[in-house]
Amino acid sequence: MATLKEIAKKADVSISTVSRVLNDDKTLSVKDGTRHRVLEIAEKLQYQFNKTKNEDIHSFLVIYNYGRDVEVDDPYYLSIRHGIEMQCDKLDISLTHQFKGEPLIKRSNITGVIVVGYGQEAINNANKLTDNICLVDFHDETSNYDSVNVNLRQLSRSVVDFFHNQGYQRVGFIGGYDEKNKVDIRESTFSLYGEYLGIVGQEDIYRGEFSSLSGYKLACEMLSKSDHPQALFIANDSIAVGVLRALNEKGIKVPEEIALVSVNDIPSAKFTSPPLTTVKIHSGMMGLQAVNMLVEKHRDGRQLPLQANINFELVFRETTR
Repeated sequence: MATLKEIAKKADVSISTVSRVLNDDKTLSVKDGTRHRVLEIAEKLQYQFNKTKNEDIHSFLVIYNYGRDVEVDDPYYLSIRHGIEMQCDKLDISLTHQFKGEPLIKRSNITGVIVVGYGQEAINNANKLTDNICLVDFHDETSNYDSVNVNLRQLSRSVVDFFHNQGYQRVGFIGGYDEKNKVDIRESTFSLYGEYLGIVGQEDIYRGEFSSLSGYKLACEMLSKSDHPQALFIANDSIAVGVLRALNEKGIKVPEEIALVSVNDIPSAKFTSPPLTTVKIHSGMMGLQAVNMLVEKHRDGRQLPLQANINFELVFRETTR
């Protein structure tokens, strides 16, 4: 009887690929031509196997370290959830959501937990259910968990480089915090790198909440001073919406008097006045990839934690020159 090794040799692929093709593994990324070649060779060699439904019947839990209302103000998080839901639906995975403040799910059949947003309590709760855990939108460098994130340090450096190359001599920051007294990565990187380049001062850094109202209040505080930065890096688009309102009320011309670069590229970013230049984060892909990592780790028994960084891109609109 033919073996997987013989099929792999004739198809010029790995034994693992042959096994996953023959078992109809939906998480396998392989060209259709390769898949057909493996199946044809297996048939010619009269390979005998019992093709059954995936023995791992998955039931995933997503713990969100924020309330349901946050998605209304920040579509970034809504996009992460949609990415998780779409991939779970594609792979026939049972899915349960638990938002901050809701009772802890207590079930024995949970095969994987995704934790979205920073929170040690959420991680502790996940550990009570399974060791198959993936962190999304943050990473604890001291932990042994898988994570899917965006390299916010590199993102901030890219924005500072953009302003520096444009010739701006004074650049400010308006952002928020996830925890009291804990500086956001975007802010800390912006501050250190900007000071190194000589275009950022601590007097031009403003921090509140990740909301439009907070952005409006912080911008008003900035404009109440005798002078202001020539450009602003804003931690997310929701904050930027409030900042733009304050600038419009004060008659500040954008980008002639103040240029703005924000983060996330939410759907409304192209409809602000003027439309926002922003860093697009593929947040839906973050949720999708988290599901794939849980499936792969459970299937292969992998112990080594993996870190996946999703790419970002600067989308130019009318708040920059």
